[in-house]
Amino acid sequence: MDAAEEISILALSLQVAGVATIAILPIGVLLAWLLAGFRGRVRVVVESLLTLPLVLPPTAIGILLLTMLSKNTWLGRMIAALGVEILFTWRAAVLASAVMSLPLLVRSARTAFEEIDPRLLGVARTLGDGPLRVFLRVALPLAWRGILAGTLLSFCRALGEFGATILVAGNIPHRTQTLALAIFHRSQVGRDADALRLVAVVSLVAFVAVYATERFGKRRDDTRSAT
Repeated sequence: MDAAEEISILALSLQVAGVATIAILPIGVLLAWLLAGFRGRVRVVVESLLTLPLVLPPTAIGILLLTMLSKNTWLGRMIAALGVEILFTWRAAVLASAVMSLPLLVRSARTAFEEIDPRLLGVARTLGDGPLRVFLRVALPLAWRGILAGTLLSFCRALGEFGATILVAGNIPHRTQTLALAIFHRSQVGRDADALRLVAVVSLVAFVAVYATERFGKRRDDTRSAT
């Protein structure tokens, strides 16, 4: 494997992980904010559903996505009518990565929102701020470290996604072959040296992201203990 091919695989992987992370960021933060303010069975049910991608085999998620997007379903027919191609394209890799990484963002952001002193939110409401202004002006600035940590973790999860991706996007060189898929393929065909080199690349990228997550988490703990 030459350097150009490795760079191409890395670029595609970063593109897929980046787009997936950006796509789930507003959804994940909103879900986390809503869950932080709710109690009861509804919250338990929603959290259980959101956690399924973490506990189910990734291939099971891939089969579900493949079934939902097939032309035999209303969703698949609607997408086909719009002329949008998803299955076995890089968009499918983004979708699979987004579904698999969303729970990490929601859990981290929800914890950050729950750590906010309720009195601060109450003061903002008494000053006349509506729910949206409270969220934007008080909650987000106070929870940004936890949200950022969850975003970085989600990016790492998206970068390493394999099981769901290979089912909905396939393993097509220069089109859908991300780092995880390339490592698997090269290992299967006996190109262990190439596979190990890609392992080193993805490990380095993931280490930087996880290190940054830990640093933000430590600063958040230090800030909380100081107050």
